[in-house]
Amino acid sequence: MLVIFTGCAKDEEKSQKPNEPDSAEEPETPEPEEATNIDKPQIVGENLQTPWEIVLYNDVFYISERTGAIVTIKDGNQIRKNVQLSKDLADQPEAGLLGIAFPENFTDTNTVYAYYSYQENNDVYQRVVTIEEKNDHWKETDVLIDQIPGGQFHQGGRIEIGPDHKLYITTGDATAPELAQNLESLAGKVLRMNLDGSIPSDNPFDNSYIYTYGHRNPQGLAWDHAGNLYATEHGSDAYDEINRLEKGRNYGWPVIRGDKAGDEMETPVTHSGEDTWAPSGMTFFNGNFYFASLKGEGLRRFNPESEKIELIYSDFGRIRDVLATEKGLYIITNNTDGRGSPADNDDRLLLLPYL
Repeated sequence: MLVIFTGCAKDEEKSQKPNEPDSAEEPETPEPEEATNIDKPQIVGENLQTPWEIVLYNDVFYISERTGAIVTIKDGNQIRKNVQLSKDLADQPEAGLLGIAFPENFTDTNTVYAYYSYQENNDVYQRVVTIEEKNDHWKETDVLIDQIPGGQFHQGGRIEIGPDHKLYITTGDATAPELAQNLESLAGKVLRMNLDGSIPSDNPFDNSYIYTYGHRNPQGLAWDHAGNLYATEHGSDAYDEINRLEKGRNYGWPVIRGDKAGDEMETPVTHSGEDTWAPSGMTFFNGNFYFASLKGEGLRRFNPESEKIELIYSDFGRIRDVLATEKGLYIITNNTDGRGSPADNDDRLLLLPYL
């Protein structure tokens, strides 16, 4: 059975106020929280190259790398296989080979879903494709959604198979905030797709992959025990968000942020206020969500009942994704992306105990 796997925005560049352009600097944001640090986390994998997403399938870890490879880790053995794509990967910040998602029949088909960025005629786009594992590489086999707008920043990139057996895809606003409100554009959205690439008949907008809109740069998706979908999202000038997503709803960017309200627009379940999380991948286990933080450099726990958020682990630098299992929480660090301070053998896949 498929494990729900989860894995910048204002973390990776200076956050903008609504309708102001981004730059490549990060905001100086104080981090007043305290977290538990452990001296010797279990190291499962190391020397990863700008990793992005963790998948666990049949006791094998698969980790996508933005540089264009997938690393498999099993029983201490680590193998990197390049992904042969039809388009060259874009080299914009936050671009590259991003999310991967494994269907339940992967054992039979050797085929999974992937999201990657490419450049064409001086424009940046994203596409959702299928890729097949060969003996020593992966190869793109089909294009399911193409020409998702990309930009200097805000490429989105998380893809997850939901409990309804649909593929959910997060897209960023491509550094063009107005696109998030435009239902003719796939930028700044969460998309929903049948696993064969077709549009589900119960999607909220006719003949459209769009599930929700008004997003700046969502990068984490996870479902609670009741099947409710939550997402992490990078805000502007801090104000990172956790949203509960309901189909057809408008989540406000760039019109509202934080506690501000707008006509037929949703405010987040909670947000970071003046602090910065720069949240990325998210997972759910035993009543709590856990989400990775980039600029916020830590692993955070969110209780949807109390709406309380705690920084539970730090001291590993930037964290891109987290995966909850019965054994504990697996995280991937993200210190080799040019914005962190790599330690020896970074980036790493680590196993942390629940607190």
